[in-house]
Amino acid sequence: MNYRKVYIEALDYELAPVVISTSDLEARLEPLYRELRIAPGQLQAMTGIRERRWWEPGYPLSQGAASAARKVLAATGVRAGDIGALIYTGVCREQFEPATACRVADSLGVGGDTAIYDISNACLGVLNGILDIANRIELGQIRAGLVVSCESAREINEVMIARMLEERNMQHFASALATLTGGSGAVAVLLSDGSFGTEAPHRLLGGIAKSAPQHHNLCLWGVNPDGKGGYRQSMSTDGVNVMNHGVELGRRTWEAFLPHVGWQAEQVDRVICHQVGSAHQNMILKTLGIPADKDFTTYEFLGNMGTVSLPLTAALAVERDILLTGDKVAFLGIGSGLNCMMLAVEW
Repeated sequence: MNYRKVYIEALDYELAPVVISTSDLEARLEPLYRELRIAPGQLQAMTGIRERRWWEPGYPLSQGAASAARKVLAATGVRAGDIGALIYTGVCREQFEPATACRVADSLGVGGDTAIYDISNACLGVLNGILDIANRIELGQIRAGLVVSCESAREINEVMIARMLEERNMQHFASALATLTGGSGAVAVLLSDGSFGTEAPHRLLGGIAKSAPQHHNLCLWGVNPDGKGGYRQSMSTDGVNVMNHGVELGRRTWEAFLPHVGWQAEQVDRVICHQVGSAHQNMILKTLGIPADKDFTTYEFLGNMGTVSLPLTAALAVERDILLTGDKVAFLGIGSGLNCMMLAVEW
């Protein structure tokens, strides 16, 4: 995948308002910790996450996505009528149907000839959406497109905490641990063909994707029968194997990515990775040979926000003058499945 006329006009975000510390979660799990003889503080020690954010109960996902989208439109002057495609890419969606993108589009006043749909691919959703819009722009089908997402960790955390307290065994605690890293937030990415006169848009050079679908059972989140005639959410993650196989897939993708976009490793100025936690960050950077000072992280105070994590981290890096004009920036994404995608942006 290579592009000649695709630009990231702007990224923006909406932070969830309720701050949940790791110690807050561990306090709720105190009976389980006591029974399993787990010392308080282990969750932060293992993940590096001290807090994350949740939406208020019942907060509509489309509202968060639309709020972020309004910010990027306002920042660029691109009008709703200029949007040729709008894609919602979150793991969390409001209904099985229609597409959550439809409610976002209606809120923004987008419609008519605009293509409106959802894409789902675990934590890679936003990157997949970026490529979908980029392909349409490169082919001359549209001038501009929006990728939006909103993730909510409150509901699945409430369910899994209740289940951990009910079952109280180490096996279930270990498989549910990754759930406790989840955070909430929303993001919007506006792409264009560069014809809107925006000052110094960021050129999307291209990217590459690789997969290892034999590992599709390592991280599961869905709705299952509860044994009482109803259904309930559940999530389980084999954290060790997700990390090990994911990092190996990342290594293979990185080795193909650099020659594909014409970069040498030392030419990469900044990397923005999917935000999982400290163990994953350390292992992937070491494996790829990327100096830690080229990375920027948000997992410490925002947790793992799924599809939102990487683009929101990039947006914060822009605000803090970490991503500078002319930088060669690599977006390094990975999602359960397993799938890996890396994008090259000339900032």
